[in-house]
Amino acid sequence: MLENLDKINTILATDCGSTTTKAILIEKRDGEFRLIARGEAPTTVEAPFEDVTMGVLNAVAEVGELAGKKFLDENDRIITPANDNVGTDIYISTSSAGGGLQMMVAGVVRSMTAESAERAALGAGAIVMDVIASNDKRRPHQQIERIRHLRPDMILLSGGIDGGTTSHVVEIAELISAADPKPRLGSSYNLPVIFAGNINAREAIKDTLEKKVDLGIVDNLRPVLERENLLPAREKIHDLFMEHVMAQAPGYNKLMEWTDAPIMPTPGAVGLIIKTIADIGNFEAVGVDIGGATTDVFSVFRPDGAEGVFNRTVSANLGMSYSISNVFAEATLPNVMRWVPFDMDERDLRNRVKNKMIRPTTIPQSMEELIFEQAVAKEALRLAFIQHKSFATALKGVQKQRTIADAFEQDSSGGSLVNMMTLDMLIGSGGVLSHAPRRQQAALMMIDSFQPEGVTRLAVDSIFMMPQLGVLSTLHPTAATEVFEKDCLIHLGSCVAPVGVVKKDGTVLKYTIELPSGTVSGELQSGELKLFKLGVADNGLPLKVKAVLEPQKNLDIGAGKGHKLETEVSGGVVGIILDGRGRRPFMIPEDNAKRIESLKRWMTELDIYTAEALDNK
Repeated sequence: MLENLDKINTILATDCGSTTTKAILIEKRDGEFRLIARGEAPTTVEAPFEDVTMGVLNAVAEVGELAGKKFLDENDRIITPANDNVGTDIYISTSSAGGGLQMMVAGVVRSMTAESAERAALGAGAIVMDVIASNDKRRPHQQIERIRHLRPDMILLSGGIDGGTTSHVVEIAELISAADPKPRLGSSYNLPVIFAGNINAREAIKDTLEKKVDLGIVDNLRPVLERENLLPAREKIHDLFMEHVMAQAPGYNKLMEWTDAPIMPTPGAVGLIIKTIADIGNFEAVGVDIGGATTDVFSVFRPDGAEGVFNRTVSANLGMSYSISNVFAEATLPNVMRWVPFDMDERDLRNRVKNKMIRPTTIPQSMEELIFEQAVAKEALRLAFIQHKSFATALKGVQKQRTIADAFEQDSSGGSLVNMMTLDMLIGSGGVLSHAPRRQQAALMMIDSFQPEGVTRLAVDSIFMMPQLGVLSTLHPTAATEVFEKDCLIHLGSCVAPVGVVKKDGTVLKYTIELPSGTVSGELQSGELKLFKLGVADNGLPLKVKAVLEPQKNLDIGAGKGHKLETEVSGGVVGIILDGRGRRPFMIPEDNAKRIESLKRWMTELDIYTAEALDNK
């Protein structure tokens, strides 16, 4: 954290992506921090330039032109601190250029210490290439071959509670030693290995690994069975990312000298801003970033009112261009087609998918292509969220008291921390959501794929500035939070969805909503979507209104089955969406003609596509 935050008025931030480097300018105006300008340029980490700072300087120069300011001196260095119309008070950056941070993790028990190690690596912004464990059913020679073959940027090794047995974690260290792994980037240094396990095993780990790898030792991830301590390992991963991985990329040494905070992996920074705003606002949040090759899901939940628990997962084969064939194969054709409001030829569909994979930068050229691509996106998001829910669980191996009621309750979550009924906010990011031609398309994609329960606010990242705001939150939380709320987020509105089995005909919810234009009351029918317009205030924040929501006796809107809920509901550029299609299970007609008729009705109510697009099919 910087000292004298009161004197900070100008902030410049960049994000070096694999293809594009983005720069943003934030300034304090009228007592609050706001986004002033944004620029971008091609990333220059590869030949022929091989100097990442060239792309940074080009993006910063564009921001300077747009804002009418000078940020670069005659030697092409960023000017700090600011003086009148020249320079910036803070310069920070994130990076995923060069493929980001790729790690392997290893632990004694796959579902316990190895899973804790995986959580630590994912939370630090890494892509976890593989998980090695004593009980992963592979023979030692197969594990050794795997470590040699993958060539990760670093390995995180964990295992055993403090004071417990040491033999198993030492055996895994011997596997790493036998593999003698070489790093992906740079052959002149030893592979970084972090040991975050039983303190009694430290000396044995040193004897086994110290001569072959660059060994770092931090506090145990699971000092006792009932508690995780992920922060020391995450901080060490960040340090080694800077010291080893980024140092190998051309131009990064120069860039590191310019920044006022360590360069952070882009996904780690996105997770950090979501965790920061959830903690400051004391609410629960789920964020998703859907890209061309991967989909990242972030969540902060507070089980039993506890401190927010942060989790991140990377679905490495679920994306909208490079990985679109995998989405199609994993989701299956019927699941993709259930979101398309007309019949399409199967061969034509498969050709579209293959064309997108081999031409990943293309965007839909017709309404039919757009509708199909958004249907695939719903399935990619749904599958990524299923993976996230299975990973974001309570600690394995911990004894938990159960009552008779618990024993009989059908809990499909399997101990997942993800509770959609208590979720306050769902945030979408990535091209297919942030750049959807109509904001209501993004809202429906998120509702259909995540199926929020009760009352949930919906938002999308306007121009993907979450990474820069994430690293800014480590220096100036106030500035990061103000810009996130007012400039980064596009508030879409709220989804109101009763939970439970919805009967085919009949009322699922009675509502009274005090809109600025007048109070509306009515009944939401089974299988119906309703939209009420409620926008945002002049400062960009959503308007809020009082609502009384009364579900049918077998349904729950947040106060218990059949119980009335009096609450505040937030608006946005879309408004308030009442969803009567049920949850657990979600109801969509199986009959093809009825399904198409229902989809057209829902899409017309929410004004998702033009009437011509729906009528012509």
